[in-house]
Amino acid sequence: MEAQSVETRKIVYDDAIVRAFIAASVIFGVVALLVGVLIASQLVFWELNFGLSWLSFGRLRPLHTNAAIFAFVGNMMFAGIYYSTQRLVKARMASNFLSWFNFWGWQLVIVGAAITLPLGLTQSKEYAELIWPLDILVVVTWVVFAVNFFWTLAVRNERNLYVSLWFYIATIVTIPILYIVNNLQLPTSLLHSYPIYAGVQDALVQWWYGHNAVGFFLTTPILGIMYYFIPKAAGRPVYSYRLSVVHFWSLVFLYIWAGPHHLLYTALPDWAQTTGMVFSIILLAPSWGGMLNGLLTLRGAWDKLRTDPVLKFMVVSVTFYGMSTFEGPLLSIKSVNSLAHYTDWIIGHVHGGTLGWNGFMAAAMFYWLVPRLYKTKLWSVRWAEAHFWIGTMGMLFYVVAMWISGINQGLYWRALDTEGFLKYPDFVETLLSQRFLYHMRLLGGTAYLTGFLMMGVNLLLTAQAGQKVNGQATVKRLPRYTGPGFWELVRGAPAVLSALVVVAAILFGLADPTQSPILLGIGTVIVIAAILYGGAAKKGWHHLLEARPLAFTILTLFAILIGGLAELIPTVVIRKEVPIEPVVQTAGTDSLGAQAAEAVTAEATPESKWRQKPYSPLELEGRDIYVREGCYSCHSQMIRPFRHETLRYGDYSRAEEYIYDRPFQWGSKRTGPDLHRVGGKYPNLWHYLHMRDPRNTSEGSIMPSYKFMTDAVAKIDNLPAKMEALRRLGVPYDESDIRNSVQTARSQAALIVTDLASQDITLSADSELTALIAYLQRLGRGPQPTALEKVER
Repeated sequence: MEAQSVETRKIVYDDAIVRAFIAASVIFGVVALLVGVLIASQLVFWELNFGLSWLSFGRLRPLHTNAAIFAFVGNMMFAGIYYSTQRLVKARMASNFLSWFNFWGWQLVIVGAAITLPLGLTQSKEYAELIWPLDILVVVTWVVFAVNFFWTLAVRNERNLYVSLWFYIATIVTIPILYIVNNLQLPTSLLHSYPIYAGVQDALVQWWYGHNAVGFFLTTPILGIMYYFIPKAAGRPVYSYRLSVVHFWSLVFLYIWAGPHHLLYTALPDWAQTTGMVFSIILLAPSWGGMLNGLLTLRGAWDKLRTDPVLKFMVVSVTFYGMSTFEGPLLSIKSVNSLAHYTDWIIGHVHGGTLGWNGFMAAAMFYWLVPRLYKTKLWSVRWAEAHFWIGTMGMLFYVVAMWISGINQGLYWRALDTEGFLKYPDFVETLLSQRFLYHMRLLGGTAYLTGFLMMGVNLLLTAQAGQKVNGQATVKRLPRYTGPGFWELVRGAPAVLSALVVVAAILFGLADPTQSPILLGIGTVIVIAAILYGGAAKKGWHHLLEARPLAFTILTLFAILIGGLAELIPTVVIRKEVPIEPVVQTAGTDSLGAQAAEAVTAEATPESKWRQKPYSPLELEGRDIYVREGCYSCHSQMIRPFRHETLRYGDYSRAEEYIYDRPFQWGSKRTGPDLHRVGGKYPNLWHYLHMRDPRNTSEGSIMPSYKFMTDAVAKIDNLPAKMEALRRLGVPYDESDIRNSVQTARSQAALIVTDLASQDITLSADSELTALIAYLQRLGRGPQPTALEKVER
């Protein structure tokens, strides 16, 4: 037993850092929403791209997503964590310096993103677009935040960790693992790099990161905030301690496995796809457990909904969390995914979670916090009520429009006539059919922005009417801990039984694929049963664990690592080259394509049959331009094995075709057609006209004009450094390829320029458009001759 201590002292919480993060969140939230409204407008009125490279949709879309996730929600998350942690542990943050380093470091990352992304400086991986120097700053800032957080836990004046702190710990230890693993890059310059992974491996790692960034940046910390602020606002305790324990451990264990559901019917190994689907479906249970725990906390306080806008926002926020976590497992079912993937349905799903769950929880927290941080009343409850209704209607317009548009797209794409051929072969027909729905999305986004601006004004006037205050508390100093040690806790029944999950994972890897989902399900049941059986639901083993933050953190880390290691290691360590017969697209009409096809056919040696050849220097430069412009935002490069897709785009995509793709460009949305087999499908002239003004070749297209590429000069002098970096990563460039890369690029460019000149088109060999045409003509052609062979021929 612990001896009682009578020593007390007064502490003053650091609420200045909370006020700073709230201000940053509101400001950057406005920026994120403004950019979102702009790019939604561009999908209705393509002229709003203004013909400017830095205002094109492909560059602004990642700015919008990064601003929404890392600037708006990120700053809101830090504000909630700093405020609630100090009060839950009854201690001031351990270091003022580290707190403010966290603040200014994070804002520097955001400003860096706002500058670099419109300039086309990107890694072109969703939610991970930042260039490598900014990646380093992200990691450093996060480590500083983690040190400050765990240092504060070490000097706490409250023995046990409340449920909110569990979710904060899961976030803090998981995010750096995800971010570092996904962003391992080999720099070629201060502003450019290539990922160490390629093709299928890059895709799996990216969506392992992308899915879990949603899970551990947009979900777990916001759940921690929910568990703190809903009881505060409602004046009621959390509905169920038992449910919160099961919710936490099930969620952190299951979430990490579900990433591959973003890659169903792609070239990803089938076992990984099935794993992602099964765990995504199981994930519904803990997610809804958390939702119900939040809503049922309001039992006895539902009458406050009539007069308290804070509770209104919280109830709708948690409801949208429930909707999103139902929709996610639904979309992971293969038959549903085959219809919904690449469509606007996914856009509606993502925005329902971000605007509803994150955005409304942020609004609730701000409306509750700001009056207390400035010791005053909210300036206008009526404005807050108006914000709630305008924002809710805006979300409904947005999400419902995207649901309808997405289902419409999926049905259009797969529609076949009575003879089994495409009923709507022209892709633009789909765009024309959904114009009205895009207007509805724009209306909904504008309404949501209007409500958010009203909140910003309301909070500003509230702050001006009050004065800054810092919370205070009188606390007792904790006596020395005398409970069970780390190893005693680890030997507890829940920890021992949970270790059986590792055995289940091993069996999953060895079992027949038809049995694998069953074993995975059994493994999940073991985890939940272990927690309940071992007394976690009572004030037993888990109550003791809550008093040992180090043990709690290590077990949390173990829970999230199991899934990551089980999925990534088998895929990342497999051979990078897969034996295949060369697949050559010979239907092209341009001379360059014909020469390439003839070269492969004539020189198909036993070795070349098994090896996909790398990009030529000019194709590599063109690919980097494609990456820079964010073309993956609207075009996929992954043809799924469906009849309607192979009829529309060509032969389905295979894993071995991507072994030199760094980064992969499979995409997740088709506002335009898939491009994986576009090489040779159209002549060089078509690409020239299309890039300058897509309406020249595709009437009704909403793609922006890339006329600026005509006069922009390709940076082919950087090719030796790029090719050397790729050689270090395993791409089989030899020294002569690298040494002659600039001349080889110019020689290949001359072929394209000459072809265009024969049709009365003048284009410089040094133009970025020339390089991009070379890359587009390469896509889907299978093994190509080396750059030197092309020039010789």
